Amino acid sequence: MIRRPQAWLLLAGLLVTRFCHLDIVWVEEGYPSAAAIQLLKGKALYRDVFFDKPPLSPYLYLLWGAYTGWPLRLAGAGFVFLCCLLIYRFASQLWGEREGWLAAFFLAFYLTFGIPAAVMALAPDLLMIAPHIAAVCLAWRGRAFWAGLVAGVALLINTKAIFVLAACLLWCWPAWPWLLLGFVLPNAAALAWFGWPYIDEVWKWGAVYSTHGFSFATGFLRTADWIGFQAALIVGAILYFRKDRSWRMSAWVLLSLAGVAAGWRFFPRYYFQLLVPLTLLGARGFVLYQRTWAVKIALPLLLLIPLIRFGQRYATLADDLLHQRPHHWSDLALGQDSEAAARLITDRSGSLLVWGYRPDIFAWTRMQAGTRYLDSQPLTGVLADRHLTNSEVDYPALAAQNRQQLIKTEPTYIVDGLGPLNPALAITQYSDLHDWLGRYHEIGRTRFSVVYQLTAH
Repeated sequence: MIRRPQAWLLLAGLLVTRFCHLDIVWVEEGYPSAAAIQLLKGKALYRDVFFDKPPLSPYLYLLWGAYTGWPLRLAGAGFVFLCCLLIYRFASQLWGEREGWLAAFFLAFYLTFGIPAAVMALAPDLLMIAPHIAAVCLAWRGRAFWAGLVAGVALLINTKAIFVLAACLLWCWPAWPWLLLGFVLPNAAALAWFGWPYIDEVWKWGAVYSTHGFSFATGFLRTADWIGFQAALIVGAILYFRKDRSWRMSAWVLLSLAGVAAGWRFFPRYYFQLLVPLTLLGARGFVLYQRTWAVKIALPLLLLIPLIRFGQRYATLADDLLHQRPHHWSDLALGQDSEAAARLITDRSGSLLVWGYRPDIFAWTRMQAGTRYLDSQPLTGVLADRHLTNSEVDYPALAAQNRQQLIKTEPTYIVDGLGPLNPALAITQYSDLHDWLGRYHEIGRTRFSVVYQLTAH
């Protein structure tokens, strides 16, 4: 275990920084929150609720009742602290306590001073860090079945856990049947429980999503940016490989990079898969060269890069909270609009449809979904990462079929959080919804949303 003072300092830092986001709900945490709220209302995932992620994230949100505010931020700090303890244990067993402490510090640091929407949201990519560390540690110890079981649990959080399984094989190849058995068991249980809709919504829909990647230049530039901000880890890893050219560690890094590149989308949160091995190697590299003056000077200078870039924002948010001022930050514009739209709904005992990818409206209202859908991607066929500016339909037949199911429902309220941003995808633009939408009347608008209410019969 990490020595008590270091553990308390880590936890205190995580709590302070995460509580700066006390009144913010990032969209990536709004989605599992919305799904968890439906579970609390007795609905079943994939049958009553269309959910295109593996199932464990909304079930995890049940632990704090899917509440936002301090429960969500406390859970986030506690989870990252758990990840730090896990990587401390792994690094300590591999090399020693100094490496363990430095690895824990690196992980806490880079899960704090990074793109806020990525490091703050308890979304699948962040949630997979803990089982990623645990699975590879178990594989290194020769516990093939348990490594496979933990990797299998990781797949129920994030589909990219298939690369975690591949990393475990590097250490467990002779016992691969046990590794695969452990991996299959939780996923076979999930398939038996959720049925075929789980395959349709998570794997088939996800396959369509992954076929629309970014350009090569975008992937290259985003990776270069990430390397720049994580320069301390990169330098530490290079120092490690100068002393120990472990092919397993090299292969683990390459597999993790492949996990980042899968689908060729390169969102900041995807790099958490690569962060795990580089955190370990970076810690070992700096400990190996700790007596070198150049290394002693380089480490704090390299850590200043993300600290300067992202640290000031925490101070600004904290100052706003202390003085009870609204935040003025462009990254929060949609989230603040979601909160404003939620305030227009005075009767929250009814049900809700959110048009657009604005699941944080469910988190603010805690309302029951009036349809199977927590957002409009399955209804428009346009993916959320581009539907604010692009109207290209990927799944026209399925979207039309889903809209036919939609008109059989009567949610009490509709929030169109997409139309004001991309008029071509406004809910009023779909001819097959005109008669159905005629039963609703507008009750208010915000900058980016239009709110409708079902007209009393």
